[in-house]
Parts: sequence; C-alpha cells; structure tokens
Amino acid sequence: MKTLTIHIKNMVCQCCLRLVRENLEKAGVQVEEIGPGKARIRFAETKISREDIRKVLQELGMDLINSRNSQLVEEIKQAVIELIHQMNNVDSMVRKAEYLVEKTGLSYTYLSRIFSNHEPVTLEKYIILHKIERIKELIDQDEFTLSEIAYMMDYSSVQYLSSQFKSLTGMTVTGYKESDRSSKKSLENLYQVP
Repeated sequence: MKTLTIHIKNMVCQCCLRLVRENLEKAGVQVEEIGPGKARIRFAETKISREDIRKVLQELGMDLINSRNSQLVEEIKQAVIELIHQMNNVDSMVRKAEYLVEKTGLSYTYLSRIFSNHEPVTLEKYIILHKIERIKELIDQDEFTLSEIAYMMDYSSVQYLSSQFKSLTGMTVTGYKESDRSSKKSLENLYQVP
C-alpha cells in the first residue's frame, strides 16, 4: 500500500471534502485525513493509479495539483473563502491583504502575480467576486440592512456596493431581491464560463 498526500484543485467547501472522501473510497482509495485542498490517502498501486485518482477528482470538477505555484493558488483561494464567507469579521475584511500575507508568509505583490499567472482573473477581482456572492447570501438571509452589509463587506458606502453589484451581476440590488435569485454561483465556479 502506498501512502501519499495529494493536493486538490477546487476543493473549497465542506461538501467538497465529503464528496472527495466518498468517491475516492468508492474507487478503493483509503482516505486517512482530509482537509481543504488536500488529502492523505493510501492505495494499492497494483490496482489503482494516480491517473485513476485524477479521473475521480475530475468527475467532481476538481483535479490533482502538481506544482508548488498551483498549490499556492489553492491556498490563496482557501484564505479568501475563509476571510469572506466564514469569518464575518470586519477587521479581517479591512486587512484582506495582510490576512493573505499572514496565511501564506509571502508578500501580497508576489501572491497577486502568482494568482494572475494561474487564473483567468486577478486576485483583486477574485476577492470582489467572492464579496458579491457573499452579499447575495447576506441579502437572502434578510438579517441585515444594506448599510450593514456594505459595512461588513468593507464598502465605503451603499452606493459603491450597489454600483459594483450592478456592474458585476448586471442587476441592481433591488432587482436581485425581486428576482428568483437564481444568479448565485458556486464558489469554485465564480469566473468560469459555463
């Protein structure tokens, strides 16, 4: 039995962890430990190849990561998701660059360059896309006013939030509230063309 740690692209939520575990185990791979973006697995090399594991992941919209820079991009994505979707901490939103630097130990300029080299959007655009999806979630929860949401998401004003929301979604915040709200996107597919 071979034991190895694999790094996985687009494994960004708790549902992903469960799906990866279930599908790898169905394929005959033991999952010893799993977390966002990686898993430690054991498998019989005589029965299962690395390509078999890759195919299981690709069926889930994920893939194996082989390079250090690709691993770093996935770490950046995880940090952005933690910051915007899980922490709900205004101080962290204000310090988004510092948060990413703390999480990775690398400069924001370097992180931004690596991200842009591996993804079709800039790091700043990626953060904004996540903020827009989080704003949609907060609107759907109907617990906060738009002013409170603007403050939580680090916008200087409701007008600025509304302007950016419209430019990225094609609809006003009011239009979104009145719609069927089907314009929400999964976190791993924010900027990918269908």
